[in-house]
Amino acid sequence: MNKKQRNRRNRIAISLVCFLVLMILELTGVLDGVHGFVLFVIYFIPYIIVGNDVIIKAAKNIRNGQVFDENFLMMIATFAAFGLGLFGDTQYSEALAVMLFYQIGEAFQDYAVGQSRASITEMMAIAPESAFVLNGDETEEVDPEDVEIGSVVVVRPGDKVPLDGVVIEGESFIDTSALTGESVPRRVSEGDDIISGCVNGEGMLKVKVTKEYDDSTVAKILELVENASARKAVLENFVTRFARVYTPIVTIGAALLAVAMPLVFGLSWSDGIERACNFLIVSCPCALVISVPLGFFGGIGAASKVGVLVKGSNFLEAAASLDTMVFDKTGTLTKGEFKVSKLVPAEGVSEDELIELAAYGEAFATHPIGKSILEAAKDKEIDKSRLEDVVNLTGKGTSAMLDGKSLLVGSRKLLDENEIEDVSGVYGSEMGTITFVSYDEKYKGYIVVSDTIKDEARESIAELKREGVKKAVMLTGDRKAAAETVAGELGLDVVRYELLPADKIEEVEELIEGNRNTGSKLGYVGDGINDAPVLMRADVGFAMGSLGSDAAIEAADIVLMDDDLRKLPLIIKIAKRTMRIVKSNIAFAIGVKLLILVLSALGLVSMWYAVFGDVGVSIICIINSMRVLKFKQ
Repeated sequence: MNKKQRNRRNRIAISLVCFLVLMILELTGVLDGVHGFVLFVIYFIPYIIVGNDVIIKAAKNIRNGQVFDENFLMMIATFAAFGLGLFGDTQYSEALAVMLFYQIGEAFQDYAVGQSRASITEMMAIAPESAFVLNGDETEEVDPEDVEIGSVVVVRPGDKVPLDGVVIEGESFIDTSALTGESVPRRVSEGDDIISGCVNGEGMLKVKVTKEYDDSTVAKILELVENASARKAVLENFVTRFARVYTPIVTIGAALLAVAMPLVFGLSWSDGIERACNFLIVSCPCALVISVPLGFFGGIGAASKVGVLVKGSNFLEAAASLDTMVFDKTGTLTKGEFKVSKLVPAEGVSEDELIELAAYGEAFATHPIGKSILEAAKDKEIDKSRLEDVVNLTGKGTSAMLDGKSLLVGSRKLLDENEIEDVSGVYGSEMGTITFVSYDEKYKGYIVVSDTIKDEARESIAELKREGVKKAVMLTGDRKAAAETVAGELGLDVVRYELLPADKIEEVEELIEGNRNTGSKLGYVGDGINDAPVLMRADVGFAMGSLGSDAAIEAADIVLMDDDLRKLPLIIKIAKRTMRIVKSNIAFAIGVKLLILVLSALGLVSMWYAVFGDVGVSIICIINSMRVLKFKQ
């Protein structure tokens, strides 16, 4: 609790005690003989104690030209009530109660916002305060932002991992729960990648830094969290615009009511002003202005608890309307752990020759298929000086000159374009990605590189369909047989294969166009650099935060920190629950306020009903908004 909140709490406590004492004195008749002005002072003192900040804010806003807000409404309504009290036409207790309960409602709002921020604040606590850099045999404590790539940092037991890197010495279990929501510690040892923000267990680790702090996992997460509130949902924008128009309209309406009742209907001026005061109090849009953003903020907080980062409430709103879910295959539906599973050399070619030629073609590869081929040929001595004119052809493979002769390693399309022997009938229904090899314009054979489907993939897709996703689509650069095998095993509705990155965008464009008339949304799930354009084009882009590339995480709207596909239906559940709560708040607040506004105008309710229409409705909506934080997996 900050100083401002403590000050408000103390003022509320003092004023509430005074209010209760005065109510007892009033009910027992002790105040019946007190002079009108003295009674005014007795009630006005606790009123000023609890409401001075509201009056100051209203005065400052009026001076700055921002007249119509909740502070102005509270000030005018309570001042008018006190003014009428001097003439004996209303009770001062009602005027004091309006300001007191308004401040109680504001204090309750502060508490609710604090609770909603708690889970996100936990994410902010992942930032490491220092790093211990190894210099010879000594360690130096420095700011993580000052550590350079290639430096070796020592992570002691219980310390937070300060930067992304590779373990070069030691073995331990690390707690990733703050990042991924996964409570089971993960074992790391020499050669394993490790990300910043995790907490080291009992073993000492030496980590070679691979990214600067600004590019590290923890820095990117903090940036996402800090920027999340800047992206407002459609409903939030509606409420903001609604309040700007609504507040001046009801203020003018209250003024007209105060004048019309005496002049048109013959009521007393005090009765007209009292009805106008009730009108002003109940018309305060606090319930909407507070509870709607609070509901979305709670949804983002609930998502962060399960290891999902949502970059803005607009994406949470869109996730609740997802109708089509599109998946990349490699690293998304599959584990991305590639291994050479089969060598099929052409006639007269040995397996050793085939894998060696393929390794030369992939000598500079950074993609998983190429790395798996290099791993299979690790016993070969690859002399890169024999290579010339190496060209990486995106989505097709590699073209190079080896000892002055043409070498092609890649897809069938690459061989067809270079008019190499027709290979359409040389392979069967292989389960995996086929890489063809030609050398000196002669076909040398093909290599099958296999990947395994993620254990949770089928369960996640089935759960997505139960959550309302009608169409599950897979887009992949793999050939038809491998793609259809995976799609069949996972129960996907549509599969598109042998696609280049540009082709994926075209496919997504077509699907979005098909959804345009229905108002439903399309989500895309990917993890690679080539997925970044599609993630940006989709209505909601989901990126894998653990294995995913930085480009994919940057382009995505929602990040799954532990790459667990089961979080997809979970975040949709959270989004739908958030939208139900937000919409019920809007309907309830507007409905109750309109009813009490009408009754106030007709003089059928007192100021106590107006207090409920403002403060009571606000508290009920805030409590309702907080329910999203209680979401359980």
